[in-house]
Amino acid sequence: MLNRLTDTLNFQTQALTLRSERQRQLASNIANADTPGYQARDMDFARALREATGEVGTPGALATTQRGHMAPLAGARGESGKEYALQSQTSLDNNGVDMDRERASFADNAVKYEATLRFISGSVRTTLDAMKSHNQG
Repeated sequence: MLNRLTDTLNFQTQALTLRSERQRQLASNIANADTPGYQARDMDFARALREATGEVGTPGALATTQRGHMAPLAGARGESGKEYALQSQTSLDNNGVDMDRERASFADNAVKYEATLRFISGSVRTTLDAMKSHNQG
C-alpha cells in the first residue's frame, strides 16, 4: 500500500511541477503580449508528463524514431521541450500572442493545478486517517 501511495504521489508531484511550469510560460506570454516579435510558447502537457514519469507512448500511437521526423501538433519545438504556439492570426509587429487563447489556457491550467493539489491533499488525508484507525482499533 505504501508503494502505491508513493507512486501516486510521485506522479502527482510531477504533474504539479509541470502545471506550475506551464503557468509560468502562459504568464510570460500574457506579459509579452505587446512585445514586438515575441512568439508565444506553450508545452504539450501530456507528452511532458509521459517523459517526466518515464512512461512510454500510448499503445497504438505512432512513435518518433528520429528527432524531427514528426513535428509536434501544437507548434514548432523550441529549447528544452517548449513549443512555439501556432498563431491564429498575424500581427503587424510579428507578435505571436493570442490573448484570448492565453487567458483560456491560463484559467484551464489553474483549475487543473488546483485539482492536482486537492487530489494530493485527499490522498494524504485518506492515508493518515487509515493509519489512525489502524492504530486505534
